Amino acid sequence: MKLSKTLIASSIAAVMAANIVAPAQAEVEVGASVGVANMYYWRGLELGNGTPAVSGDLNISTTGFYGGIWGSSGDTASGSEYDLYLGYGASLGDFSVDLSAWTYVYPSKRSLDVAVSGANGEIRSTADRSEPGDLSEVILGLGYGPVAVTYYDNIAGDTGYWYGTLALELGAFGFTYGLHEDDYAHFDVSYAFNDNLVFTIGTVVDDVEAEYDDDTKFIVSYTLPLGE
Repeated sequence: MKLSKTLIASSIAAVMAANIVAPAQAEVEVGASVGVANMYYWRGLELGNGTPAVSGDLNISTTGFYGGIWGSSGDTASGSEYDLYLGYGASLGDFSVDLSAWTYVYPSKRSLDVAVSGANGEIRSTADRSEPGDLSEVILGLGYGPVAVTYYDNIAGDTGYWYGTLALELGAFGFTYGLHEDDYAHFDVSYAFNDNLVFTIGTVVDDVEAEYDDDTKFIVSYTLPLGE
């Protein structure tokens, strides 16, 4: 799933929150961006085995509601992906809330259905492509000032997993603690050099089953808004 998905949801929520406190500006806004990173970093894990990731986002928003499509390369296991999302964000003073639904689609992902029959053996294989709705999440984010808590719940596909983060933003620095349901936890420190260039260090703080790559990750990502 996605490098920068949390950043996309958070930034859109902030924009929507600004709009909802000013209902007179009920304009429909369209935004787009492209990005590149040295790896596909997702929730404390590197999904690309060193492969760079190229991504893009197209979204539309009005009075707190938003929706769009996000796509990326770089996931060597599942292949290229695109994600469809809808959500709503609002704020009241220092408090903010964002609720969204995401579905993750992997058009190039294939699984083999093999059947053997007859004396000499007959092998049949079929391609099973991912479709919208096969893997989906509902994401709830709550914020107060520079602190934000986000909960991700799987509602379709996979095995009903969940994931949560606790984040703190202090100027150009960001600190995120993320926890998967299988007790795999990570801690990320990021520095936004400017609005486009972000440096992140991700490290594992707990890996109960010792199933994952525990090496510290160094991520450099660059995002360029389009049409501005």
